[in-house]
Order: sequence, then structure tokens, then C-alpha cells
Amino acid sequence: MSTPYSLVPPVTATEAEELATFTPLLQKLLVARGINKAAEADAFFLPNYESQLHSPLLLNDIDAACTRIHDAVKSKEKVAIFSDYDCDGIPGAVVLHDFFKEIGFESFENYIPHRHFEGFGLSVEAVEKLASRGVTLIITIDCGTTDTEAIVRAQELGVAVIVTDHHEPPAELPPAVAIVNPKLGEYPFPHLCGAGVVFKLVQALLLTGNYTVPTGREKWWLDMVGIATIADMVPLTGENRVFAHFGLSVLRKSRRPGLQQLLKKARVDQRYLTEEDVGFTIGPRINAASRMDAPEHAFHMLTATDEGNAGALVSQLESLNNERKGAVAVMTRELHGRLLELESLPDVLVFGNPLWRPALVGLAANKLAEEHNRPTFLWGRDGNGVIKGSCRSGGSVSVVKLMEAVAEVFHEYGGHHMSGGFSVVDDAVFTLGQNLNAAYQTLGAAARIDSVPVVDAEISLADVRHVFQSVEPLAPFGAANPKPLFALTAVVPSQVDWFGKAGEHLKLTFTSDDERRPLEAIAFFAKTTVFTTVPETGVACTLLAHIEQSFFMGRKQLRLRVVDIL
Repeated sequence: MSTPYSLVPPVTATEAEELATFTPLLQKLLVARGINKAAEADAFFLPNYESQLHSPLLLNDIDAACTRIHDAVKSKEKVAIFSDYDCDGIPGAVVLHDFFKEIGFESFENYIPHRHFEGFGLSVEAVEKLASRGVTLIITIDCGTTDTEAIVRAQELGVAVIVTDHHEPPAELPPAVAIVNPKLGEYPFPHLCGAGVVFKLVQALLLTGNYTVPTGREKWWLDMVGIATIADMVPLTGENRVFAHFGLSVLRKSRRPGLQQLLKKARVDQRYLTEEDVGFTIGPRINAASRMDAPEHAFHMLTATDEGNAGALVSQLESLNNERKGAVAVMTRELHGRLLELESLPDVLVFGNPLWRPALVGLAANKLAEEHNRPTFLWGRDGNGVIKGSCRSGGSVSVVKLMEAVAEVFHEYGGHHMSGGFSVVDDAVFTLGQNLNAAYQTLGAAARIDSVPVVDAEISLADVRHVFQSVEPLAPFGAANPKPLFALTAVVPSQVDWFGKAGEHLKLTFTSDDERRPLEAIAFFAKTTVFTTVPETGVACTLLAHIEQSFFMGRKQLRLRVVDIL
């Protein structure tokens, strides 16, 4: 029988000597994150805004971008801030909006494309619309690097375009005035998110312009950069760790009435806000605006200065988020009904409906993939009639390898082993399931990915408190800095409870002579099929879990977050 989990490799004698000031557990965690030098470890644990951020003047085309924006501000040209509609583009748009407001420049508008009807990126239609309104400069955020056709059209209409973006550049770049992208040129850190790039642009504008902005004023805009850096799942290393760390610090003090009321409505204590609150509370509500309606709702909520207006916008976002949940629930019920009609479950689940919004199918695909432990592809039709979809792995099969094997049926596809997106050639949608299942059979073991969890350490229930205190400085967690995963072997729950409206959440209670109060282990939205073993009261099991501090409803609680039960 194969081992249900593996342990991270032990540190070498050289690494242990170099990191001798840290505990053996921290040494192991640091090395697992590619940090094996004492100076790197010190920088990781003590993010420094002044010393750990690179000069924005190192960015590609930054001089040309600054010069063109300074000229536009001086001559009061009509400027359009064109941003993506997600949780990176919208906060990035807020950063540039707030900068322009701060310097007293009012001759600008924010344009966010409609996800369902316009799709991703700068389009010819948007350029023509903006040009007709007298715009002479477009500044993109989180898009534009590959939008050659639209930028050529802008050039024809006499509209200058400055691209700020972080996506992979093509071999031939569009004819923009400037393409500010950390993946171009010699910038030392290529992993910034879109909002991070535009924040660096603002830093450069403050350095090169003659604006009466109080020193350090831009730090208050790090709340937006922090949201985007965490929500966009860029690696939380280097500059991104600085942005996430200080972004959370500013978020905990943010005076934006929209954010304050959003957190209050979600019963999140702003003083103790964490990266989890960004990922599960703020992010979904910002994204709900574009998934269900117009993305401007989220933008206006973040930029609102009036308490009453902010409250109305928060209520609107909350309503859209609930509507989004309801739409996904309806979609999931329909899928469950269609599954019951099948004689047997195929290796790859493929379903679609022209009435489904492509922006929502990924959420339903995730549920189905988890429930049935197999890759799931779902599609809908967007406002322009294009068949688009999302796929999820289910944990053991690479969706990218499956799509690569039948590339001819897709207009576009991409992603990583666990999840992806695609658009389908119209006729091919009728045989998409057949083709993907045939690819699964043909690839066999080549389609599979290693799904054995890697555990950072084996600990006991009595270790939980001091281990948490030891690893807490590693936060904020995210891509390239995952939450440490621990194995607690032969633990016996004194109580097993399923709670929530539909019994969809799990709570295990453990009592220990070493602890003053029982220790709880929680798993949200966790059906029994999610776990390797279904837990039972009084029966020993092995928990794979993270350790976390919860502040829900003003109650401070140390607890375990269950990943699996063995």
C-alpha cells in the first residue's frame, strides 16, 4: 500500500548551519520555500517597504510612460483608465484613479469591459467608443500586452496607448507608446500582478513629476495592491511579499467606507483581517460584480467616499454575490440530475448549456470535480455567442495534458494541471466529451499528476499552540508560500459534528489533558466524499491540517483547518 503522504526532505548540515538561529521546523519550512541563506530568511520575516522594493524606474518603457502621462496631465487631455474586470484589474484601476484625484487631475474616466459581452482585454470596439468621446490617451491595467489589433486601431484614430500589464509578452509587441510589463526588459522581479505594476507606475510618476503629494501618501493605496496580489495568486515572494504584508496592514486600517461596510456586513473584524478574508470575502464580492452584472459596481464601492452611497453599493454587491451562489446552485442541481441519467460515470465529466454564463461554470466544475474525484469540463455561451468553459482536475489528472491531446477542438485553451479555461470550435462542442474521454484513455498514466500530499511535519495535539506561534511569522500565505501542512497521527475525536443549513461543514472536537479548552478542527463545504476516511467519534484517525487563528464573531480561537482525514 502506498504512503498516504510524504514528508518534506530534511535540511542538509550546511543549510542547518546557515539557518542556525531558526528552529529546526522553521529551517525546514524556509528551505522548502527556496530560502537557505540567513540574510534571505531575515528579509522574508521582516518585509521592508524602503529597502525591498526595486526602483520603478527599472521597468520597461517607464520613462516613455511617465513623460506621456505628465504631458497629458499638464494639457488636461481626456484620459481613459482601461482595466480588466477581475480582482486584479479593478483594484489596480482604483490605484490610478486615486492618484489622479490626489494630484487634482479630473479629465479622466474609468472604463471596465463587460465580462459577458466584451470579454478580456482591450478591444477595437472599446477603442472606437473611447475615441468618439474625445479620449486621446488610454492607460491599460492588467491587459494590453497581446492586444495588437486594438492598439493599431487606436493609433489610426490618433489615440495613444500606454500598456501596464503582467501577462506573458508575445514575440511581436503591439505599437503602444509604452509597454510597462515586468516580464519585459531587465526588471529584477517579473512576478508582479497588474495592480502591482500600476502601483510602480504611480511611484515612478511621483518620482519624476512635480506634484504636491504628501510624502508616503501612496502607501495608503497599498490596500488595493494587497487585495490584488493575494487574490490574483501571484507568488508571494520578493516584492509581492512586501505588497501583501503592507497591503494587509493598510487594509486593517483602511478608511474606505465601502471596504469597512463590506467587512462589517460579512462579519469580518477589520483589525484582524488576513489573506483568507481577502480570498474568501473581499475577492468573491469584487468578482461577483463582473460575473453577474457590471464590474463598475465593485469599482464604485472601492472608490466611494460617501457612507450612504458606499452602503448601497455594498448591499448591491452582497445581493450579486448571493445571486451568484444561487445561480451556481441551480447549475449544480441541473448537473446532478444529468449525472443520474447516465448509465455509468465517464472518466472525464463534460457538460454544457448555452444558457450558462461562462463566468460561473468554473465554480460548478470545481464542485463536481471534488465530488467525483475526476476531471470536469463545463461550458456556456458568452454574450457574443462564443462557447467558453472552465475545467478542474479533481486532484489526480492534468486538465492541461487532456486539452493538449485534443488541441484541434479548441479556439484557445490554457491554465495549469489543476484548473484551466477554454473556448471551443462550434461544431466540436457536440463531441467534446467523447474526445476528452478518448484522450484520457490514450494518455493513461501520462495524464496523471502526483496527488500525494507533502507534509511539513508530524506533530501532536499538544504541539499545536507552540507550532502556530513558531510558523505565524511566515504569513501571509499564498502561491509559493503555502500554509504549512501538518500530520497529526492517531488522534481520536471526542465529537464529530456536521453543521450548517445542509450539514455541509465538519467540526471535529479533541480534548487533551495538556489544553485548557478542547481543540476544534474545521472543514467548510466538506462532504464525506472529500475525505479519504469518514471520521467517527471515538475512532482514531490521522489528520492532515493547517493551523489557524480565527476571529469570527469577535471570538479569538486557535483551531485546525482539515485538508484530509486518513
